[in-house]
Amino acid sequence: MKCPFCAYEESKVIDSRPTDEGERIRRRRECIKCGKRFTTYEIIESVPLIVVKKDKSREQFDRNKLFGGLLRACEKRPVSIQTIENAVDEIETSLQNSLDREVTSDKIGELAMEKLKNIDEVAYVRFASVYRQFKDITTFVEEVTRLLDEK
Repeated sequence: MKCPFCAYEESKVIDSRPTDEGERIRRRRECIKCGKRFTTYEIIESVPLIVVKKDKSREQFDRNKLFGGLLRACEKRPVSIQTIENAVDEIETSLQNSLDREVTSDKIGELAMEKLKNIDEVAYVRFASVYRQFKDITTFVEEVTRLLDEK
């Protein structure tokens, strides 16, 4: 960290403490050369996640859209809101932890179906029928058969 007084590039940290409910860290530093003290703040850099849709358009990831889709799939099913929120959190964390800053909507859909498969099979089939755009009853039956075969 460059000293604001003498521009020397080395300093030592004297004190660190969290601020803003842990969102930032306040550091008191002392310049190695001139001995003057100064304060710096460290924050996590947030890089937005961009979703590449099927028509190749791009938009910022919106967890509310994902939550809404999972909520519709779980409608009238014995699935708690907390379970859906946990699934959305896990999917979002998985996407943020990947090194990719752009993710396809297909990838998000596959992650959502994988979570729903473990939560509720009926919700999974509902979500899959919309996501995979089942054209007729045959594709619907094939998906249910594949689900049964996995059991």
